[in-house]
Amino acid sequence: MTDWPDLSGRLEKGGHVLPLRVYYEDTDFTGIVYHGAYVRFFERARSDFLRLIGIHHSELAAGKHGRALAFAVRGMSLDFQKPARIDDVLEIHTSLSEYMGARIKLDQLAYRGEELLVSAAVTVAVITTEGRPTRLPVKLSEKLAQHAPSELRDE
Repeated sequence: MTDWPDLSGRLEKGGHVLPLRVYYEDTDFTGIVYHGAYVRFFERARSDFLRLIGIHHSELAAGKHGRALAFAVRGMSLDFQKPARIDDVLEIHTSLSEYMGARIKLDQLAYRGEELLVSAAVTVAVITTEGRPTRLPVKLSEKLAQHAPSELRDE
């Protein structure tokens, strides 16, 4: 079976939510989640958000929508507020904050219940296989734009 919607989290008004459990491999010697693990958590959530709205990394790379494309993280800032520990269940919330040309900005938040643990502001660029910035194909751009904040959409 290849279609497990719960494996990819869920779309909600305003974005995407990915639940995940903290495993031993995510922690450092103190039993607290290693700071670099959040980068992986946020990457998984961004990938699943895009997949659920119909933008698949593998299709982009294969050139299914025109020329072969990829996403590259251009910048990321993280703010660590509280630690997570082994066996915690977290929710990673992803929302689109800006979309212009080849640049996509997302806000990502890691929660344990109601507690905000880590926040990230991420800028992703759409690039060609030569590494040049480019726009998403129109069909995919329209899918992404449906999840932009209302002030950025033409409604």
